[in-house]
Amino acid sequence: MTPKRVLAACALAAAAALFVALIFVPILFGASQFMFGGSVNGGCVDTSGAGAQPAEAGDARSIPANYLDLYKKAGKDYGIPWNVLAGIGEVETGHGTSNAQGVHSGENYAGAGGPMQFLAATFKSFAVDGNKDGKKDRYDPADAIPTAAAYLKHNGAPQRMKTAIFQYNHSWDYVDMVLQWAKRYAGGDFEVVQSNGVDCQDNELPANASELVQKIIAFALAQRGKPYVFGATGPDAWDCSSLVQAAYRAAGLGIPRTTFEQWPFGLKIAKGKEQPGDLVFFNSGPGTSPDNPGHVGMVIGKGKMIVASCSSCVPAIGVKTYKRPDWVGVTRPLASPKLKDKVAQLAAQQQPGG
Repeated sequence: MTPKRVLAACALAAAAALFVALIFVPILFGASQFMFGGSVNGGCVDTSGAGAQPAEAGDARSIPANYLDLYKKAGKDYGIPWNVLAGIGEVETGHGTSNAQGVHSGENYAGAGGPMQFLAATFKSFAVDGNKDGKKDRYDPADAIPTAAAYLKHNGAPQRMKTAIFQYNHSWDYVDMVLQWAKRYAGGDFEVVQSNGVDCQDNELPANASELVQKIIAFALAQRGKPYVFGATGPDAWDCSSLVQAAYRAAGLGIPRTTFEQWPFGLKIAKGKEQPGDLVFFNSGPGTSPDNPGHVGMVIGKGKMIVASCSSCVPAIGVKTYKRPDWVGVTRPLASPKLKDKVAQLAAQQQPGG
């Protein structure tokens, strides 16, 4: 296999992800477009309470009782603050009280219908049978409200709530209106979470890892928020394999540049036995296979990896789960015979008096 073909693996994976984003991320109004991303500029964001369910404010009594119950149930089931769903319901149709065309039957001028105003194609893609009656009806609030929750979750809620609401209707004025109603309905101080892709919970280095491994992971984590660019080798952008190569290089260790070269380089490790610093490989992108994985990330622990995913991913470089259906296997570069002497030398330097 030529070096040119080898380097194509990450690009093919990125192209496939881009194609999926274009085809399978429908929107309610207007044409499909990319999820907009964030950057690391604002530091990390605490997302631990993003899905919390606030108490009711007095204004919530104006919501029809059946809708209020449905908002709360869907909020709990999908981890979306119920008052945000209520804000959408208010702005769209006044919680189904509007008699405008497309609310109770038919469609409005944009082709949207039902109390939560779904396009037929979008509703079909995300439809939930909320009342378990065997039907998925966009005009039935019992189905439309949990479908809205599922759609928000698909688009990044609750960790990226403003992004998700923007995807619901591509207007920042719309986002502001929804959140104004959400605050009126919630008891106490309510603020939505809008993560920039860097979760504060992912900032800690694995305590059980050696100083060498922590140095490798620390470099990779410091690249979060930067863009993915196929063929880039830093320092301002990376692709999947150049990120992990640079992380090892930052600790004084040389590993191959490309995913296909990295796969046979390290010692193969059984799934479930992976440790921080190990590489996880994926059958991702056209032309790859379980014996020829084309995408790579680095284990940081607790089922998560630091990875340069793709140019349209949010974040493009960030912490994500590696327990995916296309996960091929694990290797341990530190156990490679080619690094044995260098690893021993670096370990000795880290000892007291070394």
